[in-house]
This record gives sequence, C-alpha cells and structure tokens, in this order.
Amino acid sequence: MATSSLICLSFFLLVSSATCFNITRILDTYPDFSTFNNYLTQTKLCDEINKRQTITVLAVANDAMGGVQGSTDVIKRIMGNHVVLDYYDEAKLSKLSKKSSLLTTLFQSTGDAMNQQGFLNVTQMKSGDVMFGSAVKGASLNSKLIKKIAAQPYNISVLQISAPIIADGIQNLNATAAAPPPKKSPSPSPSASPKKAPSPKNSKASPPAADAPAADTPADAPAADAPAADAPSSPPSPVADQAADAPAPSKSSATHVTLGSAAAIVVVAISSWVAL
Repeated sequence: MATSSLICLSFFLLVSSATCFNITRILDTYPDFSTFNNYLTQTKLCDEINKRQTITVLAVANDAMGGVQGSTDVIKRIMGNHVVLDYYDEAKLSKLSKKSSLLTTLFQSTGDAMNQQGFLNVTQMKSGDVMFGSAVKGASLNSKLIKKIAAQPYNISVLQISAPIIADGIQNLNATAAAPPPKKSPSPSPSASPKKAPSPKNSKASPPAADAPAADTPADAPAADAPAADAPSSPPSPVADQAADAPAPSKSSATHVTLGSAAAIVVVAISSWVAL
C-alpha cells in the first residue's frame, strides 16, 4: 500500500515538474535580465507564459533594453514578440531544415498584430550564427543568438539574444490601424432641370406706356398743359382736301348751268347787233 502511494506521488511530482514552470523565478537568478523580468511582471505577460506548456523566451540583457519604451500597452506588445509559442533550444535552431523559419509569438495570438508583426524570422547564417528579426516585410535580422540561459525540455527554453526585436509600427499600432472606410452616403439624385418656359405667343403689342417723367424733374414742377376739352382732336383738313371730299354736282344742275350760259351768250350777241 505504501509502495503504491509512493509511486503515485512520484508520478504526480514528475507530471507537475514537467508541465509547470515560473518564468519570473527562472530570471530572478540572473540579475543581468532584471529589466526584462520586470517588464514581464508589469505587463502580466509572466502569467500568460506560465500557463503555457511549451514556450521559448528570448531574453535581452539590461544594457540592451533601451529601445523598449513607451506605454504599458506598447511595452506589452514588444515583450510579447519575445515569447515564441514553441520550444526551441540551441540544438534545434542549429538544425533548421530550411535555414530560415517563421516563428509565431505570443503577441500574434492576441489578434492585434498586423502585417506579420506577430511573427519572427529566424535564419541560420553561412557563418553559423543564428539571427532573429521581425517578419514584417523589409525588416532586418538585427538580433543575434548569444547563449542558452535555462531550459526545461520540452516545455520552456530561455535564450539570450543581443537586441530587442521591435516590429515596424508596433509602437503606434492603435494610431496606424486601418479604420473601416466611412460609408459612402448616397449622393442626391440630380434634380430635374427646370423645363424651359415656352416662349409667349405672338400677340398684338400693347400700346407703349406713357413716358414717365424724367428722374431729375422736380417733384413740384408744373404739369404740362392739357389740351382744352373743346379743341378738335386733330387739326382741320386743308381746303383742297375738303373740295376733294365735297360731293360732285348732280347731272340736272349741270344741264341748267349750260342752258343759262347759252342764253346769256345769245343776249349779248343781240345787244351787240342792235348797237351797230
């Protein structure tokens, strides 16, 4: 019975030691990484690391941590990019099948990363050095693997690298995140152009209005004399016109005039003969 209990206890301790670790306690024994360790505590990334079963932490010494600064959120993003969601030690990195690989980080798992900001590029150089850098397009491999700090295969590996890895745009991620384009408001439909007013029909021209008095005419100037009421509306017609308009004499009147003229001639002739 005692033997059976001892075996169960040993198995429990073995399982516990294989799956449990504390990154803060591991780094506490290395004073050169106190700044890195403090940032893990301040951002509470240490709790997320300790929940994982398989993890690799890329630690940076105090004298190289100057580039890690900003608000707590910014520091958390940067530090999250130094936590790889897989186990890598020196031996595994030296045997990369393609000499270059993309590593997924804790920052990538947050869903806030953009344009591969949450991935690391690890490459084994021809010189044999292992270099790290951001997987963002155009980023350089700026951090070199220095040495192993601690390892608990195959759960946690802590490796020292020469410089922090800061992905382009990660510090002002909130400002540069693409906002959804504003909804395009429907443009008002062009109102129908007013119909051309029909040209007025030809009509008799109205009589011209009476001339208005000149603007500079004094208000108290006497009005022009109006024509007398009994004056003819138009000047009298010339005599010729009246004669032309007079009715022609009738035929009987003309006959009387002719007989009268003949009688007078006869009388004058007789008188002249008597006088002789």
